[in-house]
Amino acid sequence: MQSTKNVKLILDYLKKLYPNPQCELNYETPFQLLIAVMLSAQCTDKRVNLVTPLLFTKYKTIESLATAKLEEVEEIIRPLGFYVTKSKVIINCAKEILDKFGGEVPNDVDKLQSIKGVGRKTANVVTAELFNANNLGVDTHVFRISHRLGLSDAKTPYQVEKDLVLQLKNENLVENHLRFVLFGRYFCKAIKPNCENCELSKICNYKKGNK
Repeated sequence: MQSTKNVKLILDYLKKLYPNPQCELNYETPFQLLIAVMLSAQCTDKRVNLVTPLLFTKYKTIESLATAKLEEVEEIIRPLGFYVTKSKVIINCAKEILDKFGGEVPNDVDKLQSIKGVGRKTANVVTAELFNANNLGVDTHVFRISHRLGLSDAKTPYQVEKDLVLQLKNENLVENHLRFVLFGRYFCKAIKPNCENCELSKICNYKKGNK
């Protein structure tokens, strides 16, 4: 893990790059966000945003999605990949929210994870975005950046999350999660990261050839 000095260096730099980070998934209701985050697994937010307008127009309520025909949902979200599995998961999610939580998206990570198909990353992202819970979701971007910048060498997203929470301490986890995501999505990409213009190169494992 990094020194306190280097952690501050990282956070200050990311704040300079992304002073007002925002979630890039389009949504109007809590349920729409939950579904969008679930659909974004192994898919880009940009592609999800191309599909959800039709999905949310056809299924305006949790009730309508809960009673949707599987093949119709599959056809709408087909461009996202894994559409058969994802269709089953989001229909089931709607049913469970109706049955367990009276149609309201719960503002609790554990309750969200009790829904089949909702993992810890999704639960953290949703509670942070909707309810300003000081949670940090570890997606592929956060996982990669954490390793490259020496913030964690853990093998699992959950352990990376614990390492980040420990080092970021009282920092705003919601904003810094978004900054990590944006940094990984547009700057420190998996392939051909923008190392020559990065102020963190001196402490970067990727630049040193270690990651």
